[in-house]
Amino acid sequence: MTHTALLPTRSVPPHQLAWLRTEVADWTSRGIITPDQAARICETYRSDQHARSSIGRVLLSVGGGFVGIGLIWLVAANLEQLSPTARFVAVTALWLVFLASGEVLAARRSSPALVGAVRLLAALGTGAVVFQAAQSLQVPAFEPRLLGLWGAGALLHGYLVRAHVPFVVGLLAGLGWWFAQPLWDEQSGLTVVVLLGAASVLAAGLAVVHDGRLPRFARTWRTVAGGMALLALFAAAVPDIGSDGVRWTPWLVVTLAAAGLAALAALLVGNGVRRLEPVGALAVLAAATLLGLWSTGSDVSDVDASDWLHAAVSVGAYVVLAVALVALGTVREHSTLTWMAMSGLVVFTTFQSFAVFAPIVTGAWLFVVLGTVFLGSGFIADRGRRELVQALDSTATDVDSDGAPR
Repeated sequence: MTHTALLPTRSVPPHQLAWLRTEVADWTSRGIITPDQAARICETYRSDQHARSSIGRVLLSVGGGFVGIGLIWLVAANLEQLSPTARFVAVTALWLVFLASGEVLAARRSSPALVGAVRLLAALGTGAVVFQAAQSLQVPAFEPRLLGLWGAGALLHGYLVRAHVPFVVGLLAGLGWWFAQPLWDEQSGLTVVVLLGAASVLAAGLAVVHDGRLPRFARTWRTVAGGMALLALFAAAVPDIGSDGVRWTPWLVVTLAAAGLAALAALLVGNGVRRLEPVGALAVLAAATLLGLWSTGSDVSDVDASDWLHAAVSVGAYVVLAVALVALGTVREHSTLTWMAMSGLVVFTTFQSFAVFAPIVTGAWLFVVLGTVFLGSGFIADRGRRELVQALDSTATDVDSDGAPR
C-alpha cells in the first residue's frame, strides 16, 4: 500500500524540480535512499506552470502596468470633458473595481499572474485617485506629499492582503517621496548622501523586523537597503559634493528619526547577528557623511595628494561594503545582493579611475591600473565569499564526538 496519495503536493518552478530529481537519482544510486522513497519524494512536488519567467506572467504584469499608468496619465491630461467631481468618481470607481477584483480572484485561487496583474492595477489606481483628488482640490500635481500619500496607500494595501505587488508599488512611491520632500525647499548634494544613507538604515531595520513574519517583504527591504548603501557611498565619493553642507529641514529630521526608529525596532525584535544589519547601515551612513564633508576640490585638471587619498579611502570603503554585502547575500541566500555589490564595485571603481586617476595616469596605463584594482577587489570579494561558504558548510555538517552527524 502506497502512501504517496496521502502526501500533499507542492508546486515548485521547473528548474528546481529538475534539480531535485537529479539529486534524488544520485542519492538512490549511492544507496542513501531506496527507489520507493525516491519515487515518493519526487511525486510530492509538481512543476509550477505559473513560473515567474513565463510569458503569460510577463504580459499580464506589463499590461497591468500600462493600464495603471494610463489611468494616471488620463488624470494628468485633465479630462476636460468631465467635471472634477465626475473625474474623481470615475477614477475612484475603477480603483475600487480593481481592488475588489484582485481579492476575489485571490480567494478563488486564480492564476497568480492574473491576481498580481489586477493587484498592480489597484496599486497604480491608488496613485490615480490621489492625484485626481489633488487636482480637484487645486493642489499642484508636483507636490511631493502626493507621492507620500500614494506610497502609504499602496503599502497599506500590500500589508493588509499580504500581497507583494502593491507593496513594491508603494515602496517605490515612498522612496520617491523620501527624497523629493526634504529637497523640496533646500537642495544640496550632501543632503542627498544623508538621505541615501538614512534610507539604507530604514530598509535594513525593516528587513530584520520582517524576518520570520513576511520573508518576501523582508527580502525586498534588504535589497533596498543594499542598493541605498551602495548609492550613498557612490554619491559621497563625488568630488566636492558636500561643499554646501547639509540643508536641515523638518522633513529631513523626520526621515532621520524614522530611520533611527527602524534600527531600534530591529535591535529589539531581531535575533542573533541579524540585529547587526541596521548597525552596518548606520556605519555606512556615517562613513558616507564624512566622505561627503571631506572636500578636496572639483578641478580634475589639478589632482593633488588629498585627491589621491580621498579616492583611495573611497575605494577602500566601497570594497569593504561590497564584501559585506556579498557575505550578507551568501548568509541570507540572497543572490541579488551579491550581484548588486559586484556590479556597483565595477561601476564605482571605473568612475573613480576616470574621475581622479585619468588626469595623471593616461592611455594604456589607466587600463592597467583599473584592471589591477578590479583584480584585487574581485579577489578579496571572492575569497571572502568562499571562506564564508566553507564556514557555513562546516557548521551545517558539524558532528558529535562519536562521529554521528549532529
